[in-house]
Amino acid sequence: MEYQDILYAKADGIATITINRPKAYNAFTANTCEEIIRAFQDADFDKDIGVVVLTGAGDKAFCTGGDLGTHEGGYGGRGTIGLPIEEMQSVIRDISKPVVARVNGFAIGGGNVLVTICDLAIASDKAQFGQAGPRVGSVDAGFGTAFLARVVGEKKAREIWYLCRRYSAEEALQMGLVNVVVPHDQLDAEVRKWCDEIVEKSPTAIALAKKSFNIDSELIRGIGALSMHALKLFYESDESAEGGNAYREKRKPNFRKFRK
Repeated sequence: MEYQDILYAKADGIATITINRPKAYNAFTANTCEEIIRAFQDADFDKDIGVVVLTGAGDKAFCTGGDLGTHEGGYGGRGTIGLPIEEMQSVIRDISKPVVARVNGFAIGGGNVLVTICDLAIASDKAQFGQAGPRVGSVDAGFGTAFLARVVGEKKAREIWYLCRRYSAEEALQMGLVNVVVPHDQLDAEVRKWCDEIVEKSPTAIALAKKSFNIDSELIRGIGALSMHALKLFYESDESAEGGNAYREKRKPNFRKFRK
C-alpha cells in the first residue's frame, strides 16, 4: 500500500509509523489520519509485529496536531469534525500491541494527545510538550483532557489546558507524560532497546495487559465521542473561527470580545 503523508516500515518485529509532513511540523490532515489508521490496522493484523513505534519525520517535530493551514473551510474528511480523530485515537488504544511514542521534537496540541494515548513514550532532550487548543479556538475534550488527567494528575492537566504553556522533556518526565528522556542522538538506540525487550515477551500476555489497562479508562471514549459533536458546533462559531484566523494571519487572537 502506498502512503502520501506517512512512512511505514516493518523490521525485526517492530512496525514504525512516521508522520512525514516535516514542513508542516508533522501536523495532520484528514488524509494523514486515514493513513495512520490503516498502518496501525496492518501492524495489528501482522503476527510478526510485536510493537509499534509512532514518530514524526525530521528533528523539529513529533506532531503538532491538526493542520490549521487547511482548516479554513473544514478539514474535508470523514468524522464529526472532518478529521477521523476518534478513530485514530481509538486504533492506538485498541490494537493488541504496545505503541511507543518516539518524541523527537514538538509534541503540541493533537500531538501531545497522541503522546498521552500511546502506551509508552521515549523523548529526546530536545522535545517540547503542551496544548494549544484554547489559544486557537479548539479543545480535545476526551482522551486529551480526561485521560491526560489520569496520566499527569488533575491539577497539572488543568494547568496544561488552561495556560497553554510549553514544557521541556525533563518537565514531561517529572509529570509522568513520558517514560524516559535521552540525548537526541541516542533516541533511536533507546527506542530500539525498549522495543527489543517488548518483542521478547509473551504477545498474549502483553495483549491482555493492554486490554486490562484500557478497561479502567474506557468511559473516556464515550466522553470523547460526545464532545466531538459539541466541538463541531463550536467550530462553526465566530469564537472558534477567531482562533484559526489569527493563526493563519500570524496575529494574536482577540477572544476577550466573546466575553461580553
